[in-house]
Parts: sequence; structure tokens; C-alpha cells
Amino acid sequence: MKKIFLFFVVIFLIITTTLTKNSTKKLESQIFTTKENISILKDKHELVLLDHNYLTSPSKLLDYQFQYFEKELSKTDINDIKEIIIKNGKITIQDFNKLNNDK
Repeated sequence: MKKIFLFFVVIFLIITTTLTKNSTKKLESQIFTTKENISILKDKHELVLLDHNYLTSPSKLLDYQFQYFEKELSKTDINDIKEIIIKNGKITIQDFNKLNNDK
């Protein structure tokens, strides 16, 4: 009787260990995948932030203007900018107002 009881206890422990091990493997795999995705997204975020901070600073924009465009660029009043819309082969020109388009 003791041997049978001991046998069932050992079998039960083996089964529970196997189930625990399999579920732990799945969790570790999910954690690894999530960490990798987070790492990739952090790298992308850092690059985008660097691009934004470096390329869009006013001093850099002025440097690029003088370096690449010399006198090709000129200041334009934002109210003078027009928008060309083509619908069904019909061309219309209207004032471009970025604030109203975003709403």
C-alpha cells in the first residue's frame, strides 16, 4: 500500500513539474520577445528623437540653408501659401490654412 501511494506521489510530482516547466518556457519566450520589441522600439525612438532635435533646431536649419541652398530660399508669408486641390479632374486653388485642416 505504501509503495502504491509513493508511486502515485512521484508520478504526480513528475506531471506537475513537467506542466510547470512547459508554462515557464512559454512565459520566458513571451518575456524575451517583449523585451526584444521594447529594445527595438527604444532604439527607434532614440534615433527619431536625435533626428528631430538635431535636424529641426533653428540654428541647424539656417546652417543647412546657407550650406546647400545659398540664395535659393526666400521667406514667404504663411498667408500667401495656396493649396491646389484636384477632384474629378477639376482644379481648385484655395488658401492654405494648416490650423483649420488639422481640426
